[in-house]
Amino acid sequence: MKLGTIGYNYSHDAEFVMDRPNGPGSWLMLVIKTPALFELGGKSISVKENSFVIISPDTPCRYMASGDTYTDDWIYFSADENDVKHFGELGIPINEPVYLGDAEAVSHIVHILAYEHYSAEPCHLELAEHYTEILLLSVSRMIRSGAHISSKMFIEKNHRMTQMRTIIHTDPERSMSIDDMAEYVNMSRSSFQHLYKKMFGVSVINDVISGRVERAKRLLSSTDLTVSEIASKCGYSTEYNFMRQFKSRTGKTPTEYRKQI
Repeated sequence: MKLGTIGYNYSHDAEFVMDRPNGPGSWLMLVIKTPALFELGGKSISVKENSFVIISPDTPCRYMASGDTYTDDWIYFSADENDVKHFGELGIPINEPVYLGDAEAVSHIVHILAYEHYSAEPCHLELAEHYTEILLLSVSRMIRSGAHISSKMFIEKNHRMTQMRTIIHTDPERSMSIDDMAEYVNMSRSSFQHLYKKMFGVSVINDVISGRVERAKRLLSSTDLTVSEIASKCGYSTEYNFMRQFKSRTGKTPTEYRKQI
């Protein structure tokens, strides 16, 4: 893809009409932020706010506000056969508006992309290329998931999950149960476990053990605490469970590990 012109958050009044009977002349990508009426290839479509569409160069198109205002982001670009194939692989249709549910995150990427595209800063072309792919991947994920989770909710959920993982690795002495963790991030037990594995690539149980063992290794190498004291500071209720998991992960008992340092 080669970017042409980019517009971010352009608003028009109720009289706005964009009429291209012979097509836009180049590929056109729109993030549609307000309800609109579209005609694409002779087909009339009522489009919801927070929708997205890619229009091919020779497809007759006409679009307008269906309320008091029309607001969108737009990108004109050129594309070859491989680019069009890539759209299909990502599940992004051509000449067919798709509802994203919340276009805030996608629009934010367009904003950054516009800055890099028009910038004279070093590496701006490379950054614009990467942000273009991020934009397409983000649209693809929203289309494929069908969940239409708002970007605000998504960011807040990710923030809570990241906070939870930080606690696991920095404060294992808290010894939180799975139910405690799920309550902390305001999720059900099963949803929490599934999302944790999806986000971090490891089950929460394995991550808890890793966090405990890594802290134990630091304490064994930097303090004179007894094995029993270290077990307690790493969230273990018994010294036996600590020694068993430590040896399983390191191949050595805590005492053997300390002696080798």
